[in-house]
Amino acid sequence: MHAFGSLEEIADAVGRTLGPTEPFVVDQARIDEYAGATKDHQWIHVDVVRAADGPFGTTIAHGYLTLALIPYFARQLFSLDFATARINYGLNKVRFPSTVPVGSVLHASATVLDVSRKQTGALLTMRYAVQVPGAPKPACIAETLTFLPR
Repeated sequence: MHAFGSLEEIADAVGRTLGPTEPFVVDQARIDEYAGATKDHQWIHVDVVRAADGPFGTTIAHGYLTLALIPYFARQLFSLDFATARINYGLNKVRFPSTVPVGSVLHASATVLDVSRKQTGALLTMRYAVQVPGAPKPACIAETLTFLPR
């Protein structure tokens, strides 16, 4: 994990990639919990029997579940020791180039893209890549915006 002690340290890290994270297994229980929380019970995610005959031969994680794991991965990749808070400001771009079959082991890395100073703080732009080892494409690529108030 990289500990940033100031906004200047993050600005100096623009272009640097951090990671990868420790492995994280996406099991059926996690998929089912996410389906319950979001009310997204599409069969490709939660019906093990039907999904076995589906296009992927098994259930797959929701794309948004993979996206929702980014804060968990971020805490493994870096800390902002100077910031009083981190506020999710939004996303610039999100893509799900490949699926996450049940039982997959995920790893993530993050690249510091930009730090822009604002009157009331700063806006940090990061690009996360969530990968299933051996998959030809990442499971999720997301450009996140985090507001750092003064």
